[in-house]
Amino acid sequence: MKKFELELVVGFFLLLGIISLGYISIKLGKLEIVGKGGHTFYAEFEKTGGIKPKARVEIAGVEVGIVTNISITDDYRALVELSIDKSIKLQEDAIASIKTKGLIGEQYVQISPGGSEKFIPDKGKIRETESAIDIQEIISKYVFGKI
Repeated sequence: MKKFELELVVGFFLLLGIISLGYISIKLGKLEIVGKGGHTFYAEFEKTGGIKPKARVEIAGVEVGIVTNISITDDYRALVELSIDKSIKLQEDAIASIKTKGLIGEQYVQISPGGSEKFIPDKGKIRETESAIDIQEIISKYVFGKI
């Protein structure tokens, strides 16, 4: 009977360890089992500069959401879908910009809040956008004397 109780206790701790390891993996990997839920906004850009889904969305340097999808519109512009925390409300005159951390770092979407009293509804579009700066294009213009 003692051997059975020992095996039961060891099994319980093993199960507890596996559950803990799974929880830590999900938290550190920033995975979502049950979606946080948030508002969806859209922004159209001339150039995305290689931004990818799951890229950060920041306001004032604070992460408030992620890029969930990137597609192309009928007029050949990039349509970027943003999922932003429900507690954040964006003014109608907010500006979405694609920025790069450092010289060759990761890309993210920066939102500069506006001053309007009206807010963009869920599934609404951010009208003002700034496309990514193409460093290679700027260097080639400089090298060939077009600047």
